[in-house]
Amino acid sequence: MGFADLSIEELAESYNLTTEEITRLCDDLGIAYRDAQTRLALEDAKEVILTVLRKREATSSDPAEGSA
Repeated sequence: MGFADLSIEELAESYNLTTEEITRLCDDLGIAYRDAQTRLALEDAKEVILTVLRKREATSSDPAEGSA
């Protein structure tokens, strides 16, 4: 498995999240890491990114959000 040139810390910065939010996602997805500087395997980084994007899409398309 190849490695993405992205650490947990860099992913958090790229997606305006905290490192704690990214490590929580890693825990939820069963992705092993040591600390915020851990470089993720390519497939693991992709899974984290896709999960972040899915959550954002679900939040932005939530019909209840627009009605107040």
